[in-house]
Amino acid sequence: MTAYVLAMPKKDKRVDAYIAKAAPHAKPTLTQIRTWVHEAAPDCEEDIKWGAPAFMQNGILLIMAGFKNHCAVNFWKGSSFIPADRRDGEGAGNIGRIFDVKELPSKKEFQGWVKTAIERNNEGGANKTPAKRVAKKKKPALAMPDYFMAAIRKSKKALAGYDRMSPSHQREYIEWITDAKTDATRDKRVAQAVEWMAEGKSRNWKYMR
Repeated sequence: MTAYVLAMPKKDKRVDAYIAKAAPHAKPTLTQIRTWVHEAAPDCEEDIKWGAPAFMQNGILLIMAGFKNHCAVNFWKGSSFIPADRRDGEGAGNIGRIFDVKELPSKKEFQGWVKTAIERNNEGGANKTPAKRVAKKKKPALAMPDYFMAAIRKSKKALAGYDRMSPSHQREYIEWITDAKTDATRDKRVAQAVEWMAEGKSRNWKYMR
């Protein structure tokens, strides 16, 4: 009888430590993401990039991160294959803030993205210089929701911070707020936005290096 040996996932102890130190809400989410990635990409390897767990195969496939109140996943080339209506800005990863493991996409959809990420890396190679992007047309200004501006005006620092921002940074906040699927999510985002504006931070400040 022929014996078959199943390949073991190529895991990194630093990722074990990262998950162990994560906030209680984040551990199940990070663990689930890790499991799904290795199932879909059995040849990938783990690493730590910019202080967060990364999954590598001919380059970066994706990076996951756990924060105080949420988790984020950033598919490195996700803008080329994740549907626009599923993306939520780079500051929250490609698919928005994940507050609970139940908010993850379905296993089928997520692993489909992982496999597509592998294809993208295989097509371009890990070290290939990205193609030069064609300049995008300037987006029209977005209408500021009354409830959002009312919240900002309650804090002089937040209002000053908002006024100092470039139009693109203002737009990022407005899109984030108006894209909320529920009132509860919207209210959380408004409160967080006001806090960050008061500190002079843009929407994607965590990902700026």
